[in-house]
Amino acid sequence: MKRWLGIMLAGIVLLLSACGEEETSVHDQAGETGDEPIQIVATTTMLSDLLKEIGGEHVQVEGLMGSGVDPHGYKASASDVMKMMKADIVVYNGLHLEGKMGDIFDEFGRQGKITFTLEDALPKENVLGSEDESLVHDPHIWFSVQNWKLSAEYIANQLSEVDEENEADYRANNERYQKELDELSAYITSRIEEVHEDKRYLVTAHDAFNYFGKEFGFEVVGLQGLNTQSEAGTRDVSDLAQFVSDHQIKAIFIESSVPTKTVESLQAAVKRKNWAVGIGGELYSDSLGDKAQQAETYIKMYRANIDTIVDALK
Repeated sequence: MKRWLGIMLAGIVLLLSACGEEETSVHDQAGETGDEPIQIVATTTMLSDLLKEIGGEHVQVEGLMGSGVDPHGYKASASDVMKMMKADIVVYNGLHLEGKMGDIFDEFGRQGKITFTLEDALPKENVLGSEDESLVHDPHIWFSVQNWKLSAEYIANQLSEVDEENEADYRANNERYQKELDELSAYITSRIEEVHEDKRYLVTAHDAFNYFGKEFGFEVVGLQGLNTQSEAGTRDVSDLAQFVSDHQIKAIFIESSVPTKTVESLQAAVKRKNWAVGIGGELYSDSLGDKAQQAETYIKMYRANIDTIVDALK
């Protein structure tokens, strides 16, 4: 795998070097008149949605990852690399979320490719640390609505910088979206009030929801830690089962981008501790849902999650 990646990155260097002299501005890349939309490739579904909200008609966004895809373990294909090379802008989450693509982003940076990363959008105090040995920080920043507001502001600023002609539209889209995010935060707070304070435990397959827990007053416990690539041991399952039993937690949750077997094994372990815990439903953690699930946007996804959590726990 490392040998293949080295060959692929060498190809990136050659191709980027060959076209580098022609890339003078984002609109030169998109079209001579600047009338064509800016071509953007984004890694995750959350980012794709954010870019569409802020960029509006001035951008054309292609996402590498679809609904239900786990970004922790995503490996870019040769066609993915070509898509990113051909794009005017590449946008990624950072904080090692797309851990298997780090070398590619580093190479883009060395070659002067226009990239945005949400890692640059947030002050250090807004980023949670990690106890997971594979991660320095918790990359699931989108589960803080306040962080997502800052991310939207960042995207508006970045797009305005590379496309000054349409700055007014980017600013207006951001202002509208900020209000929608404030409404989302109020909805989440209102629904959580339906759950008694001593019942506000969120137990899932991996620790994707710590930002949600900090912002909205939930204790979040994941079986696998922050990275879905880690494995939960027998002791982890037993300890968490005891925790669920001791606190008489009504429901635990599966995730759309994580296999269900870990949570199902936890449910069985809890039963052996003489407590019957239900599966509260499926949460969207590392990707959005689709239109059929009515979770294809960030706001719809978060509303769906909070409805599932509250309805199962209250």
